[in-house]
Amino acid sequence: MNKPLEKDTKIYVAGHRGLVGSAIWNNLQQRGYTRLVGRTHSELDLLDPVAVRRFFDEEQPQAVVLAAAHVGGILANLRYRADFIYENLQIQQNVIGESFRHGVQKLLFLGSTCIYPREAPQPMKEETLLTSPLEYTNEPYAIAKIAGLKMCESFNLQYGTNYIAVMPTNLYGPNDNFHLENSHVLPAMIRKIHLAHCLQTGNWEAVRKDLNLRPAEGVNGHCSETEIREKLARFGITAEAVTLWGTGRPLREFLWSEEMADASVHVLLNVDFHDTYTEGATDIRNCHINVGTGKELSIREVAEKIRQEIGYQGELRWDASKPDGTLRKLTDVSKLHRLGWHHQVEIDEGIHRLYRWYLEHEK
Repeated sequence: MNKPLEKDTKIYVAGHRGLVGSAIWNNLQQRGYTRLVGRTHSELDLLDPVAVRRFFDEEQPQAVVLAAAHVGGILANLRYRADFIYENLQIQQNVIGESFRHGVQKLLFLGSTCIYPREAPQPMKEETLLTSPLEYTNEPYAIAKIAGLKMCESFNLQYGTNYIAVMPTNLYGPNDNFHLENSHVLPAMIRKIHLAHCLQTGNWEAVRKDLNLRPAEGVNGHCSETEIREKLARFGITAEAVTLWGTGRPLREFLWSEEMADASVHVLLNVDFHDTYTEGATDIRNCHINVGTGKELSIREVAEKIRQEIGYQGELRWDASKPDGTLRKLTDVSKLHRLGWHHQVEIDEGIHRLYRWYLEHEK
């Protein structure tokens, strides 16, 4: 049994400004951890091995949370395949490697449930890893994340380290990415339906405020109404209808990011490597832990819930020429439950919270 992390443990959170890292940072603070270390991308480029080594030399963290990653939705994963595999492998190599060289006591690696095969039996157990081909659209990202969890597993087996890998399902929450093309499905739908609602109600002040904060391909709130309408229409956003990608039929599981953080910190503080596999096993593998709700609903149902939350009266249309991605991706969370953590925020409450957050951060 490794010794617990005391409140004065120095913990480096890589990616502390992102959706995942910021939620974990806040959770650790709320639990009384006072020596948290973070660096923005401009302060520390995790792709640079010399800079990462220098950082570890100077800071000497005792625990590490690796939440930094190059992430995006279907379009980004298709378009920037080399970036997704190269940058994620490089970040992992640098941070996990330096953690080992500097004798870090505990490391938590954040992955994704896209590591599982496209046709994995549902719900997906940890044991289904590497049993059949991956989903094509995000294969490079998935391979990088598989390499990361295997690196943690392998260091533990060879050197007796205590590196734990968690694989969260689809996340949404504060500090999410609301880019109209490169964000994940739920925040993208919230922004599109919000803008359509503003157009429908003639709330141009809100439209301009939104585009000033997050310009769309060079179009911001200072552009003419015609320019704005034309640009938003290109993204499928009009007063009468919102056109969304795919058929809307795929089923997805969504986890509120602050709950993912709570689960992750629970694992960091309470779970050791030997807790993640069956005692006496001859082949120790698949030691990662799924983090999710174990519940799913269709993208179409999510879009309808968002439409109702926002109050949009227009139509939701689906562009079946665009890819759906994996048709079903539900995690088996029995291992996580066995290790002592269960979710509490259901999807309706989460959508309500995220839309409130979005509106509050447009000021």
